[in-house]
Amino acid sequence: MAQRPPGRGWSGWWEFPGGKLEAHETVAQALSRELQEEIGLKIEDVHLWREQLVDYPHALVRLNFCKVTRWQGELEMREGQQFAWQSLPVQVVPVLPGTVPVLAWLAEETGFVGDTHQAAG
Repeated sequence: MAQRPPGRGWSGWWEFPGGKLEAHETVAQALSRELQEEIGLKIEDVHLWREQLVDYPHALVRLNFCKVTRWQGELEMREGQQFAWQSLPVQVVPVLPGTVPVLAWLAEETGFVGDTHQAAG
């Protein structure tokens, strides 16, 4: 998981890397661009996994979650953000509201029982 960098909205909150779709992009193209820009990885195999509408104070946002199963490169935090490899339950806090459903879906897939994350701070 990556921590939102200083100077950005929701700075300090933890999320899965990704970002906004440009008008001409597919979800896979946007994720490829964003992961290259944010963490220096070139993805080779990506599959749309789930969608979720999240009602943030500034906007209703449709989030597209993908699973990446093959990539090239070394993890490089290009925006000065922190990262942490996590397993359930995640130990990083606070977790961005749009990330909470993903943690529940991962728990469901893996059979994890219990809280998937710490309370948001």
